[in-house]
Amino acid sequence: MADEQHHVTRASGSSEGRLTGLRSRWAAAAHLIAVTAAALLGMCHAAATEADQWGHWRGPSGTGASSTATPPTSFGPDRNCAWKQRIPGRGSSSPVIWGNAVFVTTAVPVAPGSRELDFRVFCFDRATGEKRWERSAIRATPHEGTHSTNGYASASPCTDGRHVYAHFGSRGLFCFTMAGEPVWNRDFGDMQTRNEFGEGSSPTLAGDRIIVPWDHEGPSRLICLDALTGATLWDVPRDEPTCWATPLVVKLADGAEQVVMNGQTAARSYDLATGRELWRCGGQTTRPAASAVAADGLVFIGSGFRGAFLGCFDLTGSGDIAGTPHVHWTVSRDTPDIASPLLHAGRLWYYKEKTGLLTCVEAATGRPHYERQRIPSVSRTYASPVAAGGHVYLTDRSGAITVIKDGPELTVVATNDMGEGVDATPAPVGKQLFIRGEQTLFCVGAP
Repeated sequence: MADEQHHVTRASGSSEGRLTGLRSRWAAAAHLIAVTAAALLGMCHAAATEADQWGHWRGPSGTGASSTATPPTSFGPDRNCAWKQRIPGRGSSSPVIWGNAVFVTTAVPVAPGSRELDFRVFCFDRATGEKRWERSAIRATPHEGTHSTNGYASASPCTDGRHVYAHFGSRGLFCFTMAGEPVWNRDFGDMQTRNEFGEGSSPTLAGDRIIVPWDHEGPSRLICLDALTGATLWDVPRDEPTCWATPLVVKLADGAEQVVMNGQTAARSYDLATGRELWRCGGQTTRPAASAVAADGLVFIGSGFRGAFLGCFDLTGSGDIAGTPHVHWTVSRDTPDIASPLLHAGRLWYYKEKTGLLTCVEAATGRPHYERQRIPSVSRTYASPVAAGGHVYLTDRSGAITVIKDGPELTVVATNDMGEGVDATPAPVGKQLFIRGEQTLFCVGAP
């Protein structure tokens, strides 16, 4: 305001002053137009290419499938590998990709043997693998332990092409620009996880909102933030113990959106606009970890630790829907534990517990195409299956990735070995498959 008044004062004194004032206003107007145009172009580009990206650990639809990617089926660290980058520290978060940028998170000891960790976000050039930027979100000493197979950077980042969000649980949620500049961060306190198994639920983006799950042994909640500012839009309590599932946002035919969340007490759905609980259904097992998937008005939610349950629900119920027609079918054996189901082309794939025993059913009816089939080289699973280019990619904790045909019959196409353990879910984009191993980020595909 002071600058504007200064220009006005000068302009009243001479023709040169008037020209200076006009030039200033023209420059400001031109800058505003350019910024607005760039923002609109970016949003249009993001909307037009969203199906081609992998901005969330379960892909653009949240089902684990890509409708456009065609990655190779035969590969390894030295075969059909465009590039590989060593990632310091430890983390089992999955990579996310937007345009020519690949993002991954990790937690690095600040010194050898130190408990203090540096929680970092990396951005790599998708074409070359060169590091574009690296940011330290925060340095902190974890307040509790974690499972031997879990680290402190297990939640996957997410991006919409405007910002990238890195969630480090008890260390906070951090928003950066695509160029790595910090925008905002939020601290939700400390989680107390079951048996100190550690944290791992990822946030979910839905337009200008980001949903943060917060189920633990203390007061649990589901939090919705303004993705642009970090301001709380709603914060609802949940009568749930520790859960490692990630929220799924589903759009209904009438345009309304629901947030579906797994839970030990009940699977539930919330109104995205207000946070109001819409429906619930009990039956899940202890400490659920698998995330929901949905398509064609149906949502599939299951768990498989110390019991087994998988249910198919429609999204039109209200209140407690157990025993109502809104529950289309259920199964009570051989359901997934850590890995989430894969839903694609009317078929649902899932493992038995943490094993590699694979079942494929018709999604609408639950009718099996095949059940508990042993997959070559896949015996213990954390990573979730993904589908792309007519194939399904199944990842073993050893680093073996077996490829089968995407169809009602089990046909093995190839068995691959990445040479190191893999717990993170791979990300298929374009003609590439991005695999985050224990030490390395691999870009599988032609150079």
